[in-house]
Amino acid sequence: REQDQLRASVVKEDTEEWQNDRSFTGLKRVGGVDLSYIKGDDTIACASLVVLSYPALEVLYEDCRMVDVSVPYVSGFLAFREVPFLVEAVQRLQKKKPRLKPQVLLVDGNGLLHHREFGVACHLGVLTDLPSIGVAKKLLQVDGLVNDELHREQIRSLQKEGDGFPLMGTSGRVLGMVSCGDCESSSRPLYISVGHKVCLETAVHLVKSCCRYRIPEPIRQVQKLGSWGRK
Repeated sequence: REQDQLRASVVKEDTEEWQNDRSFTGLKRVGGVDLSYIKGDDTIACASLVVLSYPALEVLYEDCRMVDVSVPYVSGFLAFREVPFLVEAVQRLQKKKPRLKPQVLLVDGNGLLHHREFGVACHLGVLTDLPSIGVAKKLLQVDGLVNDELHREQIRSLQKEGDGFPLMGTSGRVLGMVSCGDCESSSRPLYISVGHKVCLETAVHLVKSCCRYRIPEPIRQVQKLGSWGRK
């Protein structure tokens, strides 16, 4: 019930002034969030948040806290296990350095590309009231989407063009976009989906503009921070 209530608040369109043009005039800060677990222990994790300047993609702020994860994992409800810690990280930033509050969050996970179209990126976006984008490295096989030979062939054809294709489920809804980014060295795609307060076209364009390597820089930096925090 709680997930259904929160899902009703998701905004799937652009809402911010900086989204009005493809140069993202007015966008100055992009955040990345991640929850990474201690190897071999799914009850201890590092909740991390970084804020990068845009378009320079220089780190402006870092926050990393070890947390005890007590909520059990249930398929389709991962956000209830992880999002509270990420919300706390955003709240700490707003309290300590409000001028560095990100204007958009890139989330290592899915948004509308989810069993009930309400993944971690949607959940976090609604609770923080921030535009958010889901960026996953693997296809979540929902609504008839399958990582089969046909899907892999579509990906192989994209690597020559550096383009993408929409992920349309059997329901007829577009749940996200496959993108190989703008990096020539990339041989594996990203699965980009709307989280909150952003349309899919804007989400894809922003993620590509944040890529120096395969993984967009806000997520790459937050994962580096999490790896350091777990040591």
